[in-house]
Amino acid sequence: MFGPLLLIPAVVVVWKLYQFARHPKDAPLRSVTLCLATAVASYPLALPEAAANVSMVAGGGAAKVAQNVLLLGTAYFLMCFYLYSADEAAGGRRARREAAVVVVVAVVLIADAATAPPGVFAGSYSTADMTIPEVALFYGLAGAYPMYALMVAGRWTRRCARQSCRPHSTGLWMAALGLTAMAAACFARGVMIIVRWGGTGVPQRVMAAVAFLLAAAILLFVVGVVYPAVRTRATAARLWFRHRRDHHRLAPLWQLLARAYPDNVLTSCSGNPREARRMRGVHRRYYRRIVECRDGLVDISPHLMVGEAEGGLLDLTPEELAGRLRHAVERVGQGAPAPRRAMPLAISQQGDQESDVRQLIAISEALSSSSLQSIERGEPVAADHR
Repeated sequence: MFGPLLLIPAVVVVWKLYQFARHPKDAPLRSVTLCLATAVASYPLALPEAAANVSMVAGGGAAKVAQNVLLLGTAYFLMCFYLYSADEAAGGRRARREAAVVVVVAVVLIADAATAPPGVFAGSYSTADMTIPEVALFYGLAGAYPMYALMVAGRWTRRCARQSCRPHSTGLWMAALGLTAMAAACFARGVMIIVRWGGTGVPQRVMAAVAFLLAAAILLFVVGVVYPAVRTRATAARLWFRHRRDHHRLAPLWQLLARAYPDNVLTSCSGNPREARRMRGVHRRYYRRIVECRDGLVDISPHLMVGEAEGGLLDLTPEELAGRLRHAVERVGQGAPAPRRAMPLAISQQGDQESDVRQLIAISEALSSSSLQSIERGEPVAADHR
């Protein structure tokens, strides 16, 4: 029943265990791995079927105790991740002190559950009888320590957020807000435990609101954790699509120049056909095409000047330059010698690569447009062998 729900978290835990096996001395990675492992291990114990099976083997309330002890470990290892990330040496000393605290809390929970009347932990937090001292102590202590750990983690997260740049700072602020909201939900549940311990009922609406706050806080924390990675991936994907699109837009210019100067075409570093579709493969092909187009324009530039000064080429529009390029390629194919020295073309005034690429694309699109116009007029267009 709960197999599909645990599949994705379990896969994440396996992946983290694999990473930790490769980097066993990475303290923050170890903390994250243990945090996820204890959280995933606690989830099945919250389900009625698994809780009943555990209770049949280990006695009533064993599943509830095991679940909450694992959640203590989740909160502890989450706090350790921030401690180690901020300062591994000082964080290690603080983590050892905190380990003693969480062990004491876990021992008290186990001892409290062992001395409680039979069957008092059969229900959930919302249905438990908090007038029983053992029940109130159990749920109060099980919520107090996570509240403390979340507050410490939230404080370290805010400190890291102030020292970070976007998008990491944005994700850290979201995670810090989520941690603070989770601590506030734990505090609210602690207040409700005190109220119910005194024999006063808590409206169902209030309990539902606190539960919603806790769920929303967990979601916000998760979003904050994954936000930098998602943002980075999205930026990389946009760059990939732009390079792929511009690579195709440069094709008419590249094909024309490659026909005139085939030696300028650089050989691929990889013979794998899948490399062309990969992220790095697209970037390599894009930059290679830019270099090849620039080299080809430099080589063909002496054939573009028709009775004018060298500076006149720089004043030509992309359409005028495209027209001259076709005639120049024909002269190169006929073996005509270069009448003048070479000079760089398609260099923008801004002097940055993106502006230069826009110049190359403008010439390439002008070549493509002139080819279409020639076809519409019924004029022959030279076929490319590439």
